[in-house]
Amino acid sequence: MKRLTIFAGLAAAALASAVPAHADSFTLWVRSDGSTFMPKVVEAFNASHQNKAELQIVPVNELVQKYAVAAAGGTAPDALSLDLIYTPSFAAAGQLEDITDLAKSLPYFKALSPAHLSVGTYEGKIYGVPFSADASVLIWNKDLFKQAGLDPEKGPTTWAEIRSDAEKIRKLGPDIYGYYFSGNCGGCNIFTFTPLIWATGGDIFSADSKKAQMNSPAVHEAVAFYQGMVKDGLVPAGSKTDTGVNFFAAFATGKIGITPSGSFAIGALNSQYPNLHYGVTFLPGKTGGMSSFAGGDNFVVSKGTKKLALIKEFLEFAYSLPGQTLLAKNGSLPIRSDIAKDALAGLDARYLVAADAMAKGKTPYSVVFNDLINSANGPWNTTLNKVFFADEAAIDPALKECDAMMQSIIDAAK
Repeated sequence: MKRLTIFAGLAAAALASAVPAHADSFTLWVRSDGSTFMPKVVEAFNASHQNKAELQIVPVNELVQKYAVAAAGGTAPDALSLDLIYTPSFAAAGQLEDITDLAKSLPYFKALSPAHLSVGTYEGKIYGVPFSADASVLIWNKDLFKQAGLDPEKGPTTWAEIRSDAEKIRKLGPDIYGYYFSGNCGGCNIFTFTPLIWATGGDIFSADSKKAQMNSPAVHEAVAFYQGMVKDGLVPAGSKTDTGVNFFAAFATGKIGITPSGSFAIGALNSQYPNLHYGVTFLPGKTGGMSSFAGGDNFVVSKGTKKLALIKEFLEFAYSLPGQTLLAKNGSLPIRSDIAKDALAGLDARYLVAADAMAKGKTPYSVVFNDLINSANGPWNTTLNKVFFADEAAIDPALKECDAMMQSIIDAAK
């Protein structure tokens, strides 16, 4: 009996050494936009690792304010998947941990999305690394193209081609329109309209983000392009009041020829509208070229967290090929260019177009992005909503006024 007790004790000791006794966890928030992919990544990580991630999904419209309050009150999560454009704001507020060493220790650091890293950097230090990605693209309805006598396999590559194609499609019927955009949605238009400016060689901010450049030839030309399509009835009247509700839904009706959208639309169209035949291409400049808004989330760490080692373990899993593949299958583009094609293998080939767009895309940098761009009452949204649906004479004074308003907001933040 004593011998059996000894063996039992040895077996118990062996089991205890095989399973570490000090499992740990870290808390993680994600906005509800990531509720498709993040739970899958967390579930896979937790199933394959002793340490765990404790996930909380926060409504997208509440996350920024909720995190700001939590950070100020000392109750912030250890880490957060944050809309990348807000990274500079929280870094400037001193609420994020400097993760420069962690980021640069990754062997594939140089393959991570440069646009994400650009807005993840504040005063030379990295406070956010890429996590999820979305790219703005141009989508066209192949059936309407065919009915209009256009090549259904060839999307427009210049503004003139967009205009010409839209005119032909508009002639198909009183309820068929050539083009659609959400005219009262600042976030929608920074995502899909700004790339038209970038691809034409212009920008809305200076390279150092300290000067507004709304009153510039490239912006004027892009506004006039949209304004002309509205004036000639190529865009439905409902565009003017659309705050983003129909950003995806309008095209899904099958009655819109061309629309700027995001890579998220590929999965949504395939699953919800399998009979809608569409193509995906780049957002072009006036005479060619391309650009894209590289959107998605940066992964940030709350100031003072004690769980940095666990967080790195989670990031390394998310950055691995299995992790990137899991993200790709659940709505996010890969953010590692060196394994993007492998992560997208077997998926809709149109994702490759979006991944290429994202890899070459840009993300505006500002510590006051919300006040400038996303706010419904901010200068970006109010100006565009006015001039898109006005006449050409309104463009110059509106852009000058917008430029001055933006500059005052930027200067006040210095």
